[in-house]
Amino acid sequence: MQPDLQGLEITKGELKHLTGVDTDEVFRPSLFQKPENRFNFLFNELLIGLALTPIICGFVYTFIILPTLGYSIIAVIILLIITPILVSICRWIWLKKRSPKLLINLLDEVDKYNSVIKAIHIHDQLKNAGTMPESLSERENVIAGLQLTREDLVRALRTERILRDNKDLIAKNCELFNNNLAAVRALQVSQEASEYGQLLNEALQIGVSVQEEFTNLALEGTRIDRTNSDNASGE
Repeated sequence: MQPDLQGLEITKGELKHLTGVDTDEVFRPSLFQKPENRFNFLFNELLIGLALTPIICGFVYTFIILPTLGYSIIAVIILLIITPILVSICRWIWLKKRSPKLLINLLDEVDKYNSVIKAIHIHDQLKNAGTMPESLSERENVIAGLQLTREDLVRALRTERILRDNKDLIAKNCELFNNNLAAVRALQVSQEASEYGQLLNEALQIGVSVQEEFTNLALEGTRIDRTNSDNASGE
């Protein structure tokens, strides 16, 4: 990977640091569009359910079934069947509850952003192989746009965590919601039909989406601030 691309990608480790959560534990419907992701999710949930089944069954059988029904092989079989199902349902509800919509949307934008970086890396490899024409100026524009978009994504993820963890963000701190969308627009190349032009346009679309999420964050901050004010006046 070229030096100017290195460090641009937002890794899982950085996401965990920015959001304070393991992103693999965030319920994201967009990931289920790919069959392999659906399979991996269901397989992981099955493993978790099977791992918890002996513990749960042992507890329920010892403290509930034996004192009330006595020894019952039928009760044990039924318990072994329904426990993994109940564990999966509870896990599903738990994952959805701890996965805020704003965080889900931002993680989706991070995936799109990282996809653009991978696309540029592939273009670089093809260029080095002599199968792609070189366009340094357009490539530099895309890199600059991605750098600005990265700053917006990082700022949005940090702001979302403040709202999620503290629930006391004051909406008047509007500097948290400033972003680089205008700067990214200024970098648009004239030949948008070119390969790099399309990549820059993708970065711009990510910036637009982040702008929308910033608006949602600002509205959320306003709502929390108004609620806090009402509570304070009520006291």
